[in-house]
Amino acid sequence: MQLGMVGLGRMGANMVRRLMRGGHSCVVFDRNPEAVRSLETEGADGAHSLSDFVGKLSVPRAAWAMVPAGPPTEAVVRELAGRMTAGDVIVDGGNSHFKDDVRRSASLAEEGILYCDAGTSGGLWGIDRGYCLMIGGTAEAVSRLEPVLRTLAPGRGEVPRTPGRKDGEGTAEEGYLHCGPAGAGHFVKMIHNGIEYGLMQAYAEGFDILRNAGSEEVAKEFRYDFDLPEVAELWRRGSVVGSWLLDLAATALRQDPLLSGYTGFVHDSGEGRWTVQAAVEEAVPADCLTSALYARFRSRKEHTFAEKVLSALRHQFGGHVERPSGG
Repeated sequence: MQLGMVGLGRMGANMVRRLMRGGHSCVVFDRNPEAVRSLETEGADGAHSLSDFVGKLSVPRAAWAMVPAGPPTEAVVRELAGRMTAGDVIVDGGNSHFKDDVRRSASLAEEGILYCDAGTSGGLWGIDRGYCLMIGGTAEAVSRLEPVLRTLAPGRGEVPRTPGRKDGEGTAEEGYLHCGPAGAGHFVKMIHNGIEYGLMQAYAEGFDILRNAGSEEVAKEFRYDFDLPEVAELWRRGSVVGSWLLDLAATALRQDPLLSGYTGFVHDSGEGRWTVQAAVEEAVPADCLTSALYARFRSRKEHTFAEKVLSALRHQFGGHVERPSGG
């Protein structure tokens, strides 16, 4: 299948590479010409403007936007829609707010253009591990994208089948799911990221307590000097707290046991706030997720080892670089 990709940053470029490995043809565009040229050398069809990009796509067209949420996504979707025609499909694969998807979908439907929101998880590792895809939109639009979704997703792999699950029960165990109408994909991704905040915070606080077990605040006979990289490695083997995030924590601690390369300034990219807002709108208590969000706010004023763990984890899975404390 042919797919157009707008936005060739950390994830967009690697998604194109995974698709081409899977036999798909890709038309690519980015505001940075170097990013386009790089993928051209790997077999992609590079475009030098959005008009050129749309012109290179076969009708009915499929264009995937992988750009930052907010004004950048809004601009790309609007510009694509102005050049595309009825029957074409636009996918927003970034981290947009689900209410924006509902609005965009309704607006594009008036022109006969299909719209999908695709919550995409996988970070820097997705090119090899695959991307977990949470999709919102009409059944028609999702069906059109099925070949691309199946290639981008991890597939069943070596993950044991959930007891009682049988063949033909849906695509979730392949790593992608049509979650519902417009906005549903990004709603599920929003909650996914809110949970991620909580999980990361739990690991961060646990390692902080381990690190301070030998501090002068503790009675001398109860002090311990733990080897944190070894504890993280131990927990990866058979522990109920094992996870990919723990794998990444073990990697970060192995590389730098004191995490001296991190200040502990932890940014939040929006989804955690939106998760808490959704909880308020639904009158659902979300103590853990709210606390994890507030911990990130606090990290910008004072830095503990817990915040260094959080910062290291964000860098490990997504390549997120700490921002200066004023930014």
